[in-house]
Amino acid sequence: MRDSQITHGDDCESSLRNVRALGIVSLLTDASSESVYPILPLFLVNVLGAPVAAIGVMESLAEATSSLTRVFSGWLSDRLGRRRPLVLLGYSLSNFVKPAFALVPSWPAALALRVTDRLGKGIRTAPRDALIADSCSTQDRGAAFGLHRALDTAGAAIGPLVAWLVLTLSPDGYRTVFLISAVPGVAAILVLLFTVGERRPAVASSSAVPPLRLRNLGRPFALFTAVSAVFALGNSSDAMLILRAQDLGASVAVVPLMYFVFNLVAASLASKFGKRSDRVGRRRVIITGFALYAVVYLGFALASATWTPWLLFAAYGVPYALTEGMTRAFVVDLVPSEIRATAVGGYTFVLGLAALPSSAVAGILWDTVSHRAPFVLSAGFMGLAALAMWVLRRNMTPFEEVVGGTS
Repeated sequence: MRDSQITHGDDCESSLRNVRALGIVSLLTDASSESVYPILPLFLVNVLGAPVAAIGVMESLAEATSSLTRVFSGWLSDRLGRRRPLVLLGYSLSNFVKPAFALVPSWPAALALRVTDRLGKGIRTAPRDALIADSCSTQDRGAAFGLHRALDTAGAAIGPLVAWLVLTLSPDGYRTVFLISAVPGVAAILVLLFTVGERRPAVASSSAVPPLRLRNLGRPFALFTAVSAVFALGNSSDAMLILRAQDLGASVAVVPLMYFVFNLVAASLASKFGKRSDRVGRRRVIITGFALYAVVYLGFALASATWTPWLLFAAYGVPYALTEGMTRAFVVDLVPSEIRATAVGGYTFVLGLAALPSSAVAGILWDTVSHRAPFVLSAGFMGLAALAMWVLRRNMTPFEEVVGGTS
């Protein structure tokens, strides 16, 4: 078992190998997760008889669990000066839970597994993103996060293909998909064990890490987190997009292919957008992403033809690539190196709190108002977030620019 220490004196290639290895771990994990995720809401509704409102509540609880865990996991990682053990624990928990969906007899049991899966994600996310930041220079940070996101999303494109193939051969083969998800999940854990090394931040002393209070992370961080929380209020679970595709006439076997198209677009653009954020600044990239999210969700609200989900899922990949890795890279930009994981954890914690009502409200609107209503509400919050981000952009100066300007 490898638990090597990569020092700051190592060359760039060593650092890049660490980022690539983490990307491969994410690729394999997402190949596992995304074979399950696109069909899970369909399995819950079509097989276990769950109401859509219950799925909304389940997704809200799952995301809240993930986000609450991230803030403590991130702070603990900074306090210990270590990332890898928490990353390993989180990936292991998620990858061992997903195959258990094959055994669930009812939707409440599926809820417990879904929450446990997201608990694992919560444990690993902040330490992993901090480890990526530790493994690259400031000038290459966007490229590193973009590369990781591209590999992650490539895995997310593979997973739906597996689901499509199984469901095409066996229309009721949901549980078979869940069992197959164990294969890339185990492989991800093995890659993490033997290829990912620890890389200490520039300041690793626990005394440099402040108590776990978000106000210690600075005003630029607070403003960006507040704007992102507005966005999160509208960013309901992708389960709603999947159910909307079925609502518009897509068959169960075809829905994973739509999700594949989304991930393919996102994977092909993530690295490019990451490099661009290094050149033009991450604020511009994120503003564009928030605005395009609003357009796509409005499209889901207005859609009426069977073919429109194909176009909308493809379009959905663009704002996802613009924001998913770049928001976390920007969080890292805004704080000192010794509290990177704490900042990522705090950021995702606040987003999780905002997302807690998002999916639940979306499910209730679906059941009680109309199938279009959740997407209209989402588009409004996302557009508001884009506008707020643009208005406040000059108040979100990266930490190193502030230090450089005052030195």
